[in-house]
Amino acid sequence: MQRIVDELKKANVGSVRTKELLKHHTTWKIGGPADIFVEPDSVEGLVRAMEIIQSNDLPWRAIGRGSNLLVDDRGIEGVVFKIGKHLDHLEINDEVVRVGAGFPLVRLATVISMKGLSGLEFAGGIPGSVGGAVFMNAGAHGSDMSQILLEARILYPDGRLLWLSNKEMDYSYRTSCLQKEKGICVEARLQLKKGEKETVVKEMKKHKEYRRETQPWDHPCAGSVFRNPLPHHAGALIEKAGLKGFQIGGAQISPMHGNFIVNVNEASASDVLALIQHAQKTVKKEFQIELQTEVEIVTRSNS
Repeated sequence: MQRIVDELKKANVGSVRTKELLKHHTTWKIGGPADIFVEPDSVEGLVRAMEIIQSNDLPWRAIGRGSNLLVDDRGIEGVVFKIGKHLDHLEINDEVVRVGAGFPLVRLATVISMKGLSGLEFAGGIPGSVGGAVFMNAGAHGSDMSQILLEARILYPDGRLLWLSNKEMDYSYRTSCLQKEKGICVEARLQLKKGEKETVVKEMKKHKEYRRETQPWDHPCAGSVFRNPLPHHAGALIEKAGLKGFQIGGAQISPMHGNFIVNVNEASASDVLALIQHAQKTVKKEFQIELQTEVEIVTRSNS
């Protein structure tokens, strides 16, 4: 492993560390160490790093702000790419925005609204990065990334950097092609519309305030845990099942919102996972509805 670390450092791909605790990089504040942790300093650095990782046949995954992620207490084997501050460029050309995958989504929504551009108001208050939002088709308040994405630039494991159109992203509810075919979003082009600055800012702030008032951000959490089994809503089903406030270890189903699990006392990934499974089992028994997770659960193999 040290040989690969040395190779990555020699290739000047960015910051390279070993045994980096991922609880420092997830919004749940949960997660063990990554064998190798790489923060690329450019798209070119990421490409070089990917080439080295592939030639050494190491497993890898990319994370952004870690807002939709439950990481094993034992950590992640292989390499973790953190797409962050060096991949966060922003260009605004009339109604088209070109933005790096590492740009925080909330900050982008704020900047865009101040320019009087409409289309991203729904993202006010959504934790995460642009890359994660593209990957997950993040959305709220009746809109999502599929409504504004023109194209996304994707790095594939074989080193190809391709722009995929909105259609090629194969979007559906909280899903894109990147969940079926491995690739890393490095930037995106978004189509927005000119609006009245005052109206756009007001709408964006309204969504942000709604989240603040109805969702628990006083403890570490990861956003919505379950996908809504439409026409039902996961949070409402969990509440009807009497599970709000239910706790296992340091993890608790939020008393404020049933679809949020909060880290109230140094929760482990196994605490959260046990709580997820308890909620699924209870809702299935009460309503014959199966809850599917929206958060990605990353487990380490026993090898």
